[in-house]
Amino acid sequence: MTKKIIAFGASNSSTSINKRLATYASTLFKNTEVEILDLNNYEMPIFSVDKEANGFPKEAQKFLDKIQEADLLVVSMAEHNGNYTTAFKNILDWTSRINGKVFQGKKMLLMATSPGARGGKSVLEISKDRFPRHDADLVGTFSLPSFYENFDSVNGIINIDLKNELLEIIKEIDF
Repeated sequence: MTKKIIAFGASNSSTSINKRLATYASTLFKNTEVEILDLNNYEMPIFSVDKEANGFPKEAQKFLDKIQEADLLVVSMAEHNGNYTTAFKNILDWTSRINGKVFQGKKMLLMATSPGARGGKSVLEISKDRFPRHDADLVGTFSLPSFYENFDSVNGIINIDLKNELLEIIKEIDF
């Protein structure tokens, strides 16, 4: 039976390096169907309780429905000032008001990358702490530092040690 992976970079950038990393990582799993989400397809008003009083945007439910379809989530967190991007945080805010268990018990490979040497480690730590509270089953975490030095569009991760680290994590994930 083919398993389904839902993957996304937690950014709305049209050139998101985190979307590229999530897409690449999802291709490393065998016998899977992969769907890559684009956060731009889930754009909503900025969350507030005042706006919530008028109901929920349909995009919030559509995002939750996509999460429900997954056997595994492959998520790579973009870092803005050490935290989530506004685009991702807004989706999380809206969806968590519909269902506090946003990730619905799904297994998740949680990653981050950035152009810098820390590889998005600040947002990765925040996410590792927060996502289990929204019912994510974290089965692996990975940080790719210095994206432009360690990744190319043809070969993916080109630093052999980092590539092997990710391959080991993937090998251990049972879903």
